[in-house]
Amino acid sequence: QVQLVESGGGLVQPGGSLRLSCAASETIFSSMGWYRQAPGKQRELVARIWRAGGTVYADSVKGRFTISRDNAKNTVYLEMNSLKPEDTAVYYCNALSILGTDLWGQGTQVTVSS
Repeated sequence: QVQLVESGGGLVQPGGSLRLSCAASETIFSSMGWYRQAPGKQRELVARIWRAGGTVYADSVKGRFTISRDNAKNTVYLEMNSLKPEDTAVYYCNALSILGTDLWGQGTQVTVSS
């Protein structure tokens, strides 16, 4: 089965940057996105991008995060700048195939702390 694999998480200081990647190659996805879940909290949308290029961001990350994708590689990226402690969470990649299959990655930890 097709699986999404995230990478790029880690520990950074406030104000720092990280780039997350999520890749899958066996199918074509109509949209891909990033969600995050902090301990004890619900999963929330961070950003999503559609094949034609449309994007949506959570208000909390607008101006700091940028989502992009390489359709040929079935890869989505999340460039995170000016990170805040409030951004600390497990970040999950999500993808919806053109046939309607919904997939999730295993998650990658992002910790923003001094």
